Amino acid sequence: MLNLLLYVLLLVQTYASPIPPGPLAVTPYDVIVVGSGPAGVIIASRLSENSARKVLLIEGGGPSYWVTGGTERPQWLAGTNLSRVDVPGLYSTIYTNPSNNLLCQNKIRAYGACTIGGNSAINAGLFYEPPASDFDLYFPAGWKHADLVPSINRLYQTQPSTNNPSLDGIYYEQSDYNAAKQWLVNNAGYTELDINANAARKTKVFGHPAYDYANGRRGGPVISYLQTALKRPNFQLQSGTWVQRIVRTGSQATGVVVDVGGTTSTIPLTSKGRVIVSGGALKSPELLMKSGIGDPAVLVTLSQANQLGGLPSSQWINNSAVGNGLFDNPNTFIEMEGPTIQAYTYQYDNPIPSDRDLYLTKKSGPYSFAGGSCSFWDTIQHTDGTVAGVQGGLGAAGYQAYTNAMTVTMNIYGTSGLGSTGKVVLDNTNFLPGPSGSVYYSNPRDAQDIATFIRRLFDALPGTGLRPLNLNQTATVPQIVQYITSYTPYTRGQVNHWSSSCRFGGCVDGNTTVVGTQNVHVVDASILAPLSVNPQMGVMIAAERAWELINRLMG
Repeated sequence: MLNLLLYVLLLVQTYASPIPPGPLAVTPYDVIVVGSGPAGVIIASRLSENSARKVLLIEGGGPSYWVTGGTERPQWLAGTNLSRVDVPGLYSTIYTNPSNNLLCQNKIRAYGACTIGGNSAINAGLFYEPPASDFDLYFPAGWKHADLVPSINRLYQTQPSTNNPSLDGIYYEQSDYNAAKQWLVNNAGYTELDINANAARKTKVFGHPAYDYANGRRGGPVISYLQTALKRPNFQLQSGTWVQRIVRTGSQATGVVVDVGGTTSTIPLTSKGRVIVSGGALKSPELLMKSGIGDPAVLVTLSQANQLGGLPSSQWINNSAVGNGLFDNPNTFIEMEGPTIQAYTYQYDNPIPSDRDLYLTKKSGPYSFAGGSCSFWDTIQHTDGTVAGVQGGLGAAGYQAYTNAMTVTMNIYGTSGLGSTGKVVLDNTNFLPGPSGSVYYSNPRDAQDIATFIRRLFDALPGTGLRPLNLNQTATVPQIVQYITSYTPYTRGQVNHWSSSCRFGGCVDGNTTVVGTQNVHVVDASILAPLSVNPQMGVMIAAERAWELINRLMG
């Protein structure tokens, strides 16, 4: 009965418009938020709680979840209120059955989503609370863990976490979890625990992944925050609308220039209005640059290519911190084989009938989660007293040349405390944003740290029956360094956890205001320092904190 009631409630929710219903109204807005990823949805929703504010959330892409009007899906979902986005187990099929509707295509030079929900509509939905040490070590005053506790609590109240997403309460596809538990807990001395209930612990810990799923479906701010905001008359979501630049008079933004189906127009701000840029760590610096805010050499190039809308150099805000410090987790795939492992391959069009039916009738089974069985963390202590974070996890199946029924992929990341960063660069043809070549391993210590982590893991393998297939189990740390920094299908992969490209102190101040402006903010992964965990929850926490600060500024 409860499931039936939830189904009915979903059907009657207000739908986010998948395409622009017509020309935008020319009346000014108090808040214009650019980008409907997790941060954009949260900050727009929170600011619209004040009914006196007129809030516009702009998204360049179109629908994603069913509740947004998304209808892209395999035939086996016909007759349901589910799109491919709603089904957690279809997460990995975005790589084997890509979507022209969800992905950015020709908007960035990297992998990412341009759709309602942003990357939260295509990622695995992993939802890990960062440890307090991340905020206390790497964030400025006003953003320490104690400052963020109210934001974290509000987020959990609105967007709960689960490590057991199958509604029947059963953990599925656990053969690799059990093998990893013997390896890491019994042999390597890791502690098995509930990861988010013990968020502060990130040294030798192991457990089930935490997700932001709800009711057996993909969750996230689109399902929680956005559906509440859409019921408010002072809130509007406009999809299919690409923001080209912010209109400014000196330090004061007065509106944004948008392209809707090839027609360009300007959406104005009220005299006390604010623009909040939430396009992600690649798109947000791009928008600032094309609004005349960035490295002066980049602005000269953009001006010469007529990309600044005729903005004279006297109106430029020269700031080389825009786009600088870009981070992504350096990633290595290690294919692990073991006699007790039973690999599982998720299928877009033809899932195993019993698994398909279990999901459709009970929102349970393998398709109720993204396929990762476990996550684990450790730390590397340096002689200078600093610490680097490292993270791993096991997937459901093998990769590339190693796809037999007893093989799964182990992902190995470097996380907080790494020294390698790059910058957002625009290509010289279409001026699209992408990462510079220095994002991965430009600081040699990072490779040493990750190789040390891998060597520790391999040291605990004897007696488990597990063995690595694409990297020799006896490899020394220098040999592992050489392997992980080389270019193979298993190394130097883009995890696309882009962050840190508009950092506090240089690009934005403690209120998230872009340096040199009065009323332009950046609120997304761009302002985060590299975290010890997948960044999605950190982005949401930052959006909650930014709401407190911007709300105070607006009065």
